[in-house]
Amino acid sequence: MKLSVHGDASTFDGDLLVIGRFAESGPTAAEKALDEALDGALSAAAERLRFTGKPRSTVALDTLGRLPAGRVMLVGLGEADALSPAGLRDLGALATAAALDGRYGRVGVAVPEAGHTEQVALGGLLGTYRFVAFKAEPDDGPRAEVEALTLVGGDAAVLDRAQTLADGVNLARTLTNEPANVCTPERLAQLARDIAKAPNVEARIFEKAEIYEKKMGGIIGVSRGATTEPRFIHLSYVPEGHDGRDAIAFVGKGITFDAGGLSIKPAKAMAEMYIDMAGAAAVISTMQVVAAMQPAVAVHCIVGACENMTGSDAYRPSDILTMYSGKTVEVLNTDAEGRLVLADALHYVTELEPKVRGVVDAATLTGSCMVALGNYYAGAFSDHEALCAEVLAAAEAADEKLWRLPLDPKLAKTLESKRADIKNIGGSWGGAITAAQFLQNFKGEVPWVHLDIAGAVLAESDDGHIRAGGTGFGVLTMWSLVESGAGSNAA
Repeated sequence: MKLSVHGDASTFDGDLLVIGRFAESGPTAAEKALDEALDGALSAAAERLRFTGKPRSTVALDTLGRLPAGRVMLVGLGEADALSPAGLRDLGALATAAALDGRYGRVGVAVPEAGHTEQVALGGLLGTYRFVAFKAEPDDGPRAEVEALTLVGGDAAVLDRAQTLADGVNLARTLTNEPANVCTPERLAQLARDIAKAPNVEARIFEKAEIYEKKMGGIIGVSRGATTEPRFIHLSYVPEGHDGRDAIAFVGKGITFDAGGLSIKPAKAMAEMYIDMAGAAAVISTMQVVAAMQPAVAVHCIVGACENMTGSDAYRPSDILTMYSGKTVEVLNTDAEGRLVLADALHYVTELEPKVRGVVDAATLTGSCMVALGNYYAGAFSDHEALCAEVLAAAEAADEKLWRLPLDPKLAKTLESKRADIKNIGGSWGGAITAAQFLQNFKGEVPWVHLDIAGAVLAESDDGHIRAGGTGFGVLTMWSLVESGAGSNAA
């Protein structure tokens, strides 16, 4: 989809023109000019349909040749003082979604202010996303793509940024949506190799033999029951002339399919477990954005990728694993596997030179977090106040929903084992907390934030700029953290 800007709504020449109205503020000057050209038809339609600017409400009509645009649509923006980046993204997404549904190729969106251009354009690009790689295109379905999106009154300087961010989020969506027979550990590894073709980016991929040689006991144990081989992925970005210090590291859970191991999941729960690598999708896609944007901050991306299956050599409940760090873990439940792979990845971060100044891990780790926070929020856990504050601020700037949850020393005691250094599950309650506290045992002295994104990575239905299926949650927050330079301030 081609992005461009145009100066005046009344002269936009395209198939569909979308203009926003704030609640209770009445028509803007641009809307009044359109209404005048339409002999009052737009205001009459808005009055008949009781359009007041309520968020996402719409009024649309054909212009019948009275304007260069073939059709005009009003979109409610809600209260002006409550307008958020996500609300701006929704404006763009509603425009492009309407264009696809109406089979319009050229759509224009009037941005409320020039400073809103990036978010509206980003939303427009995200709104066109459809995961249809394995579906035949219906003859009578919506249009497959929008040819051009014009930001009326917009700033052309930010359009490339919007495209790059959308590409990153949509890559994470696609990886999350792909079935496990397509999105394998090797698929993630090859994507990392492709990203490393950009300047200042390097990829180091450990295949099965090297994983065993390094004694990464978590990923070895989890992957033993699968015929698909594991991969351990390290992408690094160091800006030109930079010494690599003060880097921020992102770690992603890359379980490309989770049957639960011998502690097997119920069939209904297992059907969605192709999404259990959404954390890896988010951090790898963030690295694609980093490679394109070339920021001034050094960045690492680490992913342990494997399947958790039930093969004849699968690890067992009661097994004791020796992790990459040397700590031993008593396995009480093989379906608590993501934390074992993440533990090896976190310890790997502690060995990086120069030392990183902060690590953020992202994982579809627990159903408990979904019980606590629902489907729209991710849980944030940390033992480092400064880095956690910066991650929360990055999420707020990106308008992705994080909620901080506690680390409880009393709950941590439920991880104590009589047979090993630690157990891989705690007691019956506070499962998201004890999962985070398990990871805390492997992050060393590095400032650390754990994001449990289980609820936020999959949407049951379209919701503004969020599309049904994989959401790409986390990419915008992690890029916001990189761009702010927060990793260098986390000492």
